[in-house]
Amino acid sequence: MRTALVREPSSRLADGIVTHIGRSEIDLSLARAQHMAYADALASAGWAVYPAPAADDCPDSVFVEDTVVVVDDLAVLTHPGAPARRGEVAGVEQAVLELGLRTAHITEPGTLEGGDVLQVGTTVYVGRGGRTNAEGIRQLRDLLTPLGRTVVAVPLGEVLHLKSAVTALPDGTFLALPRLVPTGLFPAVRPVEEEGGCHVVPLGGDRVLLAASAPRTAEMLGDLGFTPVVVDIGEFEKLEGCVTCLSVLVSR
Repeated sequence: MRTALVREPSSRLADGIVTHIGRSEIDLSLARAQHMAYADALASAGWAVYPAPAADDCPDSVFVEDTVVVVDDLAVLTHPGAPARRGEVAGVEQAVLELGLRTAHITEPGTLEGGDVLQVGTTVYVGRGGRTNAEGIRQLRDLLTPLGRTVVAVPLGEVLHLKSAVTALPDGTFLALPRLVPTGLFPAVRPVEEEGGCHVVPLGGDRVLLAASAPRTAEMLGDLGFTPVVVDIGEFEKLEGCVTCLSVLVSR
């Protein structure tokens, strides 16, 4: 089973939180069209798209990745570091239960957002920054150690989430912006210059999803033997979103 959990954009998307960039005007109609195209790209790559219940009163709810971390058959419901986002979690819990996953929760005083969690094989890198604290990392480590995972904490600088600065390719190498993350904690780093170039989602086989804002990175990936699947998510990038945070891929 290969399922992609997504969530439609809220009508209040323009009120979403921005932390490290200035606020820009959001075109909601365009954002919805981009989200549909994003979901179509997942479906074309063989993923069954499964919508979580809408949360129209939560502006950032489209960034579904931040609410849950899925490891094997366990869905860890997060406790977002941004208090305004904590109302997003209940609907996602309903969705993962419908998918037949076990659940666990990060609880106070821990905070954790899924954008800070990068899984590569049996290693789980977790960003320690403005949205995820040390207690959240400890709780996640306690939950994942019995599943054979090693949790590695990564200190972050002026960046929203870990996966805003680094993600991994299917061959186990990492795409990273060195100015935003300590690259020495990762093996086999490929530095990129485009911010959108360090955000990729492996879709299976040689397919790699990335944003249209990183054309040079897409060309590089093609030269390395991967098949870039390019989507325009420009309206979500105005809210510090990227291709990773618009879905949660569940493979069982």
